[in-house]
Amino acid sequence: EEKRTIHLGIDFFAPPGTSIYAPIKGLVHQLQDNHNGLDYGPTVILSHKFTDCTEFYTLYGHLDGECLKQLKIGQKINGGMLLAKIGKSNENGGWLPHVHFQIILDLFDYDGNYPGVAPPSRKKIWCSICPDPGLMLGLGSESTAEEIDSEQLLNRRRNVFGPSLSLSYQDPLLIVRGQAQSLIDSRGQFYLDCVNNVAHVGHSHPKIAKSLGNQAYVLNTNTRYLNTINIEYAERLCNLFPEPLDTCFLVCSGSEANELALRIAGTVSGQKDMIVLEEAYHGNTKANIDISPYKHNGPGGTGPPKWVHEIPMPYLYRGLHRDPETAGKLYADEVENICKKLSEKGKKPSAFISESILGCGGHVPLPDGFLKQSYEHVRQHGGFCIADEVQTGFGRTGKHFWSFELHGVVPDIVTLGKPIGNGYPIGAVITTKKIAQSFANGMEYFNTFGGSHIACSVGMAVLDIMESEDLRNNALETGNWLKEQLEVLKTSFPLIGDVRGEGYFLGVELILDPESREPAPLQANYVVERMKSRKILLSTEGPGNNVLKFKPPMVFNFNNAQHLLSGLEHVLGESPLLQ
Repeated sequence: EEKRTIHLGIDFFAPPGTSIYAPIKGLVHQLQDNHNGLDYGPTVILSHKFTDCTEFYTLYGHLDGECLKQLKIGQKINGGMLLAKIGKSNENGGWLPHVHFQIILDLFDYDGNYPGVAPPSRKKIWCSICPDPGLMLGLGSESTAEEIDSEQLLNRRRNVFGPSLSLSYQDPLLIVRGQAQSLIDSRGQFYLDCVNNVAHVGHSHPKIAKSLGNQAYVLNTNTRYLNTINIEYAERLCNLFPEPLDTCFLVCSGSEANELALRIAGTVSGQKDMIVLEEAYHGNTKANIDISPYKHNGPGGTGPPKWVHEIPMPYLYRGLHRDPETAGKLYADEVENICKKLSEKGKKPSAFISESILGCGGHVPLPDGFLKQSYEHVRQHGGFCIADEVQTGFGRTGKHFWSFELHGVVPDIVTLGKPIGNGYPIGAVITTKKIAQSFANGMEYFNTFGGSHIACSVGMAVLDIMESEDLRNNALETGNWLKEQLEVLKTSFPLIGDVRGEGYFLGVELILDPESREPAPLQANYVVERMKSRKILLSTEGPGNNVLKFKPPMVFNFNNAQHLLSGLEHVLGESPLLQ
């Protein structure tokens, strides 16, 4: 439903009891107490008729109730005369004390309660009936919000940004605000955000904003000076990990974290060869592109360098091995085979890097036993095990704080990013003291902005909110319920081939045929665009671009989940998808 966000009057905020004087002469035309919540409360409408213009009206809302007793219908009001006083919140619809002033050219059949806001689609009509009251009050255009021309803005973007920077949706959204689990466009319309795992504790969380602002007033510099805040944050972060992961490097992003993890593994092991998963993505730097088949095997890619070795994606739904009982071992054997081939050449793996649930691969959970056995093989051949928790960490999967814990393993190195700062650029590498000491070979590691005081203040606020709002448990309970309901939808819509994931990291794979499991990318794109029209934001992922991905802010609640399901069921039942 389109929200009414076009304000047709002007609101003046002042303490209750502030006197309101009539700007021009007129007659009391309507008096009414609109007492419902978020309504006007006591309301006065005056009529005005002058010899050189047609009759028009002025509306005054959110007043003190005494005016309804003192004024009479038909009473003459002179310009400058005391008309009423601003009412208290408990009598004016629950709003902060203010007066709403509006000019009206035609009352139609409204009696005492006239619309004060309009939906954007009817802006021209309503603004022609309710002229800008700022002109009468001498405010000029100051009272009118400047409208953003989205087409013009899109052209400006194209002129200033490189074409490799993409936009979501066929008709891109012009987003100007965020609030909790919602994004708000330039017309004030709210969109339920089901895909933003960066705003981890919610868009524009007031405690995040406060921690950032407060620290900015005090100090923000690098880690070459002793200070309590970055040390306290690093301690809190390390305390969230199992032994022996107890040492922290602070960086600015997940890409930086993975880049540093590669450097640490290579320096300490003395080796370069990496083992990666098909369709993996680990960041936007050159080295990360090298270890990301999602990029180097995709459009514009040139394939992997010789030191990167890829195993097939451990994908139970459509991978090489689909039996849950044996798939974990068989995929881990692929890791072992690479280790053996390296050994035959007199080499060792530098490291094996993997997400604990594959993100860009299509939100694919790893089969039981795969990660544990793969870690064993890599370590037996002298390599390190890196867990990329950039997308799936910080309680997103619900059952644990870190997704690698789903597999009963402890990595040698863990990389963090995205949600760690709720949108502020922070990242981290967590490792063991032994590895960190071996990395200190004389070459200093320094990061200008990594571990800055603002970054650490924001990082601590994220951890505080996670705990105080019990967000991991929210992801567990609501995510489990949502996954169960998606499985129910699957029984009604053959287009859904697979529902998978944990907590608030779920994937819904759409297929054309249950036997061949042929991907349905066009249908997936249709669902995304239609859900957007219903103000629910989704996106697609996976090698076939046919997986609906779900990874919302962690404040996404049960009502939001019900709304998502209702919208999805409606769209899946539309005729274009049933043909």
